[in-house]
Amino acid sequence: MYTQGLDQADALPDEELSERFEAKVAAEEKVEPTDWMPAAYRTLLTRQIAQHAHSEIVGMLPEGNWISRAPSLRRKGILLAKVQDEAGHGLYLYSAAETLGVTRDELVDQLLSGKAKYSSIFNYPTLTWADCGAIGWLVDGAAIMNQVPLCRCSYGPYARAMVRICREESFHQRQGFEIMTVLAQGSPEQKAMAQESLDRWWWPALMMFGPPDGESVHNDRSMRWKVKRFTNDELRQKFVDMTVPQAHFLGLTLPDPELSFDGEHWTFGEPDWAEFKRVLAGDGPCNKERLAARRDAHADGAWVREAALAHAEKKRG
Repeated sequence: MYTQGLDQADALPDEELSERFEAKVAAEEKVEPTDWMPAAYRTLLTRQIAQHAHSEIVGMLPEGNWISRAPSLRRKGILLAKVQDEAGHGLYLYSAAETLGVTRDELVDQLLSGKAKYSSIFNYPTLTWADCGAIGWLVDGAAIMNQVPLCRCSYGPYARAMVRICREESFHQRQGFEIMTVLAQGSPEQKAMAQESLDRWWWPALMMFGPPDGESVHNDRSMRWKVKRFTNDELRQKFVDMTVPQAHFLGLTLPDPELSFDGEHWTFGEPDWAEFKRVLAGDGPCNKERLAARRDAHADGAWVREAALAHAEKKRG
């Protein structure tokens, strides 16, 4: 499906094809599935989009845990809508990844086998209702900081998918901040719950941007090919600068004794990168639980996939 026009390109020398590709990216033109692209660009995008898609799907689980325990019907409805949005985001992204030549079945198999990575943040437990607020405020806030620049990604299908995703994520962030606002302005017990949740989620949220720039193996190439527009550390700083005033508005204290304002930016302490690597490698609080839940859901839905395929075959016949 995505090979139209590639036969003519294959007749050109690799050096000329690479020069044309680099010029296209430099000119801010979108790379489309039918365009020639370096194998390394295809691999880089497939890895990033697949990891993003997996994160959306696994990311349904922490808050989905609270759907049946939401404190009101209104809160339950909002949470249901949010979890449904995350499922949709995963589907958009799997579709974008498929334009690069990988099948959805391959991507799902990589996730279920533990071979594929997803955001380490989703391997932490949601212990209280305040966690739904902290996730919306901090986790979705960090996601927006990461994802808005992806709307200008050099790869067309990914950039276009991100436009709707970012619009919906902005609602998720506002919903989380509203939960935290209600709790912070509530009883002493409610404010304490909000503070305790912030204490647990702050550092994992900072880790969402990835390792420091000097340790990132993909940063330089991603920036050169305009898959990313900002480095990990630049995005982390933007997030801190945005979030600290919000915490002050809530009357909550960020769990960082090194936090200070230098007149332009908020300086902050170093996250525990050993913990980040440990969780990413599969040794987080909920790694096994998250993968087990996805495997169970995949097995339980087998009959739906089989019925849909049978119906499609019948229509074609």
